Amino acid sequence: MMSNHTTVSTFLLWGFSSFPDLRGLLFVMIFFSHGTILTANVSIMVAVKLSHNLHTPMYFFLCGLSLSETCSTMAIIPRTLADLLSDSKTISLPECATQMFVFFGLAANNCFIMAAMSYDRYTAIHKPLHYPILMTHKICFQFITASWMVGFLVSLCIVIVVFNLSFCDSNTIQHFSCDISPVVSLACDYTSRHEMVIFGLSAFVLAGSCVFIVMSYVFIVSTVVKMPSAEGRYKAFSTCSAHLTVVCIHYGFAGFVYLRPKDRDSFREDMLMAVTYTVLTPLLNPIVYSLRNKEMQTALRKVLGKTGSSLRG
Repeated sequence: MMSNHTTVSTFLLWGFSSFPDLRGLLFVMIFFSHGTILTANVSIMVAVKLSHNLHTPMYFFLCGLSLSETCSTMAIIPRTLADLLSDSKTISLPECATQMFVFFGLAANNCFIMAAMSYDRYTAIHKPLHYPILMTHKICFQFITASWMVGFLVSLCIVIVVFNLSFCDSNTIQHFSCDISPVVSLACDYTSRHEMVIFGLSAFVLAGSCVFIVMSYVFIVSTVVKMPSAEGRYKAFSTCSAHLTVVCIHYGFAGFVYLRPKDRDSFREDMLMAVTYTVLTPLLNPIVYSLRNKEMQTALRKVLGKTGSSLRG
């Protein structure tokens, strides 16, 4: 995967070294946020597993999303916490490539799972009589499998493009992780052709899944507004509200962090926004589904009650 012209063997994740006075505060905030992310997402997965009334396609996809987001934070945050406590912040090229591959594979997987969730909501509302046939457990599993496979395939293509570049000057990454833009900015032979390939692959994931979600909700709205009763319309929209909120949070943060014009002098602000996206999005998703879904609230109370009883016992 590595180019023969590469002379740099390790990178330095400069990242939070730019904020020496905030390292202690950042460590505490990120550590407790990480613990909350793990607890919240694992609770969602356990609740779905143990509650038979949640064994539906919507919650199956939610469980897959929680697993993916838990793994994506594990790819970044433990290393970030270690670097905040350490004076040595070096990372080898293979480690950097692996981190980029895992994180962006999981990020792409999240996008595709949310697209599958929008199709699930469209099918449930637009074709309710055919829903049990169109969204069987086998089909849901195929959606999840395809999301993982395509997500990591796209990520692999991006990593191959990035790490076939020549890194022959600075090895200091102005970021807390091996993000695409800070890494390619160190390359000697990064051209517009490489930029277009990376942009095309990223657009396929972000824009492609977003367009699919928007189209699904256009059909959903067109179906709901034709319903005769106000109660039916409210019930249909309420089943989509949590997913739509999560989609807005995810694509809003991702678009602001990765799609806005980059300024070489604003790497500090970009990095702080990136850590906010990395930590906040996986934290908000389970909160949104818990607050806006009575079935999930009931299931979580049962799980927490059983856990409390086990601890007291």
